[in-house]
Amino acid sequence: MEAKEINKSFENDYSSIVQSSSFQALLSEKKKFIIPFTIFFFCFYFALPILTSYSTVLNSKFIGDITWAWVFAFLQFIMTWGLCMLYSKKATKFDEITKQIKSERGIN
Repeated sequence: MEAKEINKSFENDYSSIVQSSSFQALLSEKKKFIIPFTIFFFCFYFALPILTSYSTVLNSKFIGDITWAWVFAFLQFIMTWGLCMLYSKKATKFDEITKQIKSERGIN
């Protein structure tokens, strides 16, 4: 088979997959998950430098000499790890849907 024929076959397969309802449902599921979590991540991440630069809210004591700024900074690590774990679990669902789409189309 010539390279042009292979490319044309691939383009046809790709177009049919992209236009399928199952693929569109996968994209919709991913958007419903990724967009809100991305917005939350950026808001939480940029809150620390903004609050420490333009206000004194995080300067009050939490326990002893530890201020809320340190607590907030530590919570950013926990938030990042938590979001990574959530995405890893959700990605397995996305992988299963992808396998179903591939099996419907006869792709290995």
